[in-house]
Amino acid sequence: MLPVHQAEQLILSLVHPFNPDHDVEVLDLLKACDRVLAAPIISQLDFPHWDNSAMDGYAVRFADVQTCRPDQPIELEIVEEIPAGYQPQHTIQPGQAARILTGSVMPSGADTVVMQEDTRRQDERVWILTTPKPQAFVRHQGEFYRAGAVLLPAGIMLGAPEIAVLAAAQCASVKVYRRPRVAILSTGSELVGVEQPLQAGQIVDSNQYALAALVAQAGAEPLCLGRVPDEPDQLRAAIVHAITTADIVLSSGGVSVGDYDYVDDILEELGADIAIRAVAMKPGKPLTVATLSDRQFASSEPNPSPVSPTLYFGLPGNPVSALVTFWRLVLPALRKLSGLAQAWQPAFVDARSRQVLRSDGKRETYLWGSVSLENGIYEFSPAGGNHSSGNLINLAQTNSLARLSVGQTQIAVGETVQVVLTQSLV
Repeated sequence: MLPVHQAEQLILSLVHPFNPDHDVEVLDLLKACDRVLAAPIISQLDFPHWDNSAMDGYAVRFADVQTCRPDQPIELEIVEEIPAGYQPQHTIQPGQAARILTGSVMPSGADTVVMQEDTRRQDERVWILTTPKPQAFVRHQGEFYRAGAVLLPAGIMLGAPEIAVLAAAQCASVKVYRRPRVAILSTGSELVGVEQPLQAGQIVDSNQYALAALVAQAGAEPLCLGRVPDEPDQLRAAIVHAITTADIVLSSGGVSVGDYDYVDDILEELGADIAIRAVAMKPGKPLTVATLSDRQFASSEPNPSPVSPTLYFGLPGNPVSALVTFWRLVLPALRKLSGLAQAWQPAFVDARSRQVLRSDGKRETYLWGSVSLENGIYEFSPAGGNHSSGNLINLAQTNSLARLSVGQTQIAVGETVQVVLTQSLV
């Protein structure tokens, strides 16, 4: 069994990120949120585009107001009012000022803005009551960004702030990486769909739905291929179809040491390079990771990224094991494949445990629960009930996994535990 950190590094070494020349598409800016930027953005605009005011007030010459104070205010003539979107018509001369609003263009001759709270106005005259700092409340052209430099680098996820920056730079469309295609199939003759009545010994294929949801949340395209019985020929055909239509294949079940666990044998028959067969983690010990090329298989639907081999994950069949393995080991691979330049691995934070956490210490153990932020400190509460890999029920409404290292058998109340968020804090 591989230690978890070694398995993670090995998996990431097998991932070939999307090609910026081939695995891209151009999208309208309004459709680009949560996509990965495939090419750097360089703007020909300065930000700000021109000197402008950061405050409602009066544009003045600092030389005129540098000696004023409340008992000796400086009187200036107002020669112009400059609202937003207006091009100033006057050059400010000694003894003059312009009424200016936030964001408005600074008039020539003025170098400082006095906020209106520090003034007194009557008709077309204004009295400056306090001495401002030189160039106060002036945003200078190019202060935030100079034209010709990289505005946004490739390999970042586009969220609302980045979309706003692109809009401000007049980028109506943007080149992004395509979404990874992830084929999902469930193995096991005991599995039935959600619409079928349950017979004795049957279970609902919840993994298909859970993995599809996780894939979609990761920004990829889930391809749900359904359920495959424990019959080698059918399973082989399903795997061949999956690897010829997807960048990553996720199967659940069939990777342990039971009499009907055929996945590893079939992968070997297909010429796969099997890199991992088991990982020292709990839940999630049975895990097969392999790479296969689709070139040897005829298909009317070629692999969307034929240059790179397909990455195959044979996940455990137990529902909790499948989800925990996805969060810990599959998600980093998806992030790297998608073109993200960094931040592939889960981000662990220190939290204070509200209850005693226990493990047998033999494998790296993950306990699911909920994290909250209390007075600036993360606090972790494990889910109630049995932490069995088959207990899907108490995984609901959790948002995090607490990690106990190999050899760590207990974390007392109030002690620190490392946790990774699986959902956003609300």
